[in-house]
Amino acid sequence: MKWTKSDYLFFFDRWLVPMIAEEYGLDEEEALRSFINSQTYQLLADEATKLFRESPLLIFDLFKVECKTGDPRNSSYIKNDDYE
Repeated sequence: MKWTKSDYLFFFDRWLVPMIAEEYGLDEEEALRSFINSQTYQLLADEATKLFRESPLLIFDLFKVECKTGDPRNSSYIKNDDYE
C-alpha cells in the first residue's frame, strides 16, 4: 500500500477530530485515536483509493457508517465504488 501524503491526512485530522468529538461525546484525543484506528482512516491513508480528494463531510459520513455497521464501505456514497 502506498500511503497518502501526510499533509492530506493532517488536513482531515484537523477537520474531522472536532466533528467526531462532538458527535460521540469524546475529548479530542479520544476522537483522534478513534479516527486513526478506523477502517475509514485506512482507506483515506491508502493512496490508491484517492479518498483524499473527497470532502471532509464525506469522510465523516464514512466514519459514522463504520461506527454503525462496522464497515465504511456500507456508506451510500461509496457502496458500489471500488474504494478497497
